[in-house]
Parts: sequence; structure tokens; C-alpha cells
Amino acid sequence: MIKKSLENALNEQINAEFHSAYIYLSMSSYFLSVGLGGYANWMRVQYQEELAHATRFFDYVNERGGRVKLSPIQEVQVDFTGIVDAFEKTLEHEQVVTGMIDHLMDLAIQESDHATKSFLQWFVDEQVEEEANVEQILNNLRLINGEGQGLLMMDREMQTRVFVNPFSAKA
Repeated sequence: MIKKSLENALNEQINAEFHSAYIYLSMSSYFLSVGLGGYANWMRVQYQEELAHATRFFDYVNERGGRVKLSPIQEVQVDFTGIVDAFEKTLEHEQVVTGMIDHLMDLAIQESDHATKSFLQWFVDEQVEEEANVEQILNNLRLINGEGQGLLMMDREMQTRVFVNPFSAKA
């Protein structure tokens, strides 16, 4: 049975993951509206990843005998001043998520919940990758000032990203 403090914190994380999915789906819509289908695809894949994360947390809480309590999802931003702005906000958001995952890990350590520590390690590692990927895209966008042929070349590259559920073998 999972301790109540961890159950509550994991419930907050579940809702945060669904919120993240909404953020990325909103960004996908924004990119479609400005003719950047590749970036829209990249954000759509982010959306799918966040849903997979939320579902994995959902399953974990239930596996440990806890109860999932879903909350309303906050409204998300729908307009951006440009592609660099959208990716700056993406990086800021991923940094917030990293802090949340770190807090969960701290709580699992404090509660001596080794199962939750083990479960969370994948998410700790995932956040390192998430931030690095977004930083790389953002750095490239800044190099080209978010415009021109470089933007179109990056847009084509972003179109190739596909969603692979990292938890499908565990399902």
C-alpha cells in the first residue's frame, strides 16, 4: 500500500502530465495555424508522450493500492509571438516538470518507499533527455532567428518524429 503523502503527490503529477499534454496539443494547433506542420507533428508527439506518462503514473498508483483523483485541467496558452517563444515556453515547462519529478523522488526517499524510487528513476532520466532535446531545438532556432530556409529545413526534420510508447512492453 502506498503512503498517503505519496499518493497525493502522484495524483498531482498525474494531473500535471495531463496539463502538459494539453500544452503541447495547443502548441501543435498553433504551429498548424502558421503553416509549420513539422513542428506541429513534433508537438503532437510530445502530447502523446505526456498522455503515456500520465497513464503510467495512473497505473502505478492503482498497482500500489492508491486511488487516482483527477482534477480539472488548467487553461493553456493558445497564441505565441513566434516559434522561438513557443520553444522557450516549452523549455520552461519541462524545467518545471523536472522540479516536480525531483520533488516526488525526494518524497519517496523521505518515506523510504523504494518501489516508488525505482518507478520514478525512469522519469528522472526522461526529464534529462526532454530538456536536452528542447534546448537543442531552441539553440538551433536561435541560430537561424526562427526564420528563413533554416526554419523550413528544421520543419521538414520535425515531420519525421514518431511516437513510440515507452511503456508498451509493460502494458
